[in-house]
Amino acid sequence: MSLRLKFNLVLLLALGVGYAVLGYFLWSFLANNARDEVLAKARVMRESALAMRSYTADQIRPLLQTVSAERFLPHTVPSYAAQENFRLVSDSDEAYREYSYKEAALNPTNPSDRANAWEEDIIRAFREDPSRKEMVVERTAATGQMLVLAHPIQIKNEACLICHSTPDAAPASMIAQYGESNGFGWELNEIIGAQVVSVPMSVPLERAKETFGIVMISLAVVFFVMLLIINTLLGIVVVRPISRLSDLANEISLGNLDAPEMEPRGGGEIASLTESFNRMRRSLENALRMIE
Repeated sequence: MSLRLKFNLVLLLALGVGYAVLGYFLWSFLANNARDEVLAKARVMRESALAMRSYTADQIRPLLQTVSAERFLPHTVPSYAAQENFRLVSDSDEAYREYSYKEAALNPTNPSDRANAWEEDIIRAFREDPSRKEMVVERTAATGQMLVLAHPIQIKNEACLICHSTPDAAPASMIAQYGESNGFGWELNEIIGAQVVSVPMSVPLERAKETFGIVMISLAVVFFVMLLIINTLLGIVVVRPISRLSDLANEISLGNLDAPEMEPRGGGEIASLTESFNRMRRSLENALRMIE
């Protein structure tokens, strides 16, 4: 095995290990950045929903109290207003079609707010650990990978129990709208549901993959150019002088003492080796003359 081949194998092994390690950390960095970007969008969505809830509770509901006493208006319910507002945003732009905001509950007044299977798991996790204030999970949906940001919905205001304690205490207009079977039996400080924000991860992940591919291809090209440059320098600085020394040593071993000496070039180890070889050759010539 030649010196060049050995050197290239060692160099390729070192570059391969470095390439793999760099790729691992680069992808982890890009994937985490994509996840953080999606999570930031989810937090903005939740803050927007909270703002809509507050606006509805503080400004819309008081204006419609007289009307809602005669006919139940879901528009005065903060959760309905927040979800309806986001539904309009989602329907108006294709880019937000896969985004969703839902106030899922185990026993909701409005059947459309009933939690599905994976939302029930989130709500139960909050109920099992009431100190938990936020949950971030990833799930695979029919449209791709989704990031879910969830916060518990807890009954902290006794005024909420007027509509959700027993059917007898609830407004007649609400009973006429939704019936007596749903949304009752809530208790103070009970976690009855969760605010669930779902944001698709496909676009940020695709961008991360594209960036990863471009960087890794660029690195591969850089490593290849480095390999060519190092091999060229290796041939000029190391392999070629050693080959010349090897050829000269072979001629001398066959008795050709008339071969010219090699001229040391530079001041490195190869030049030192050349000088040592020339001294050895002169010593050999002197010894042969003394024998003759």
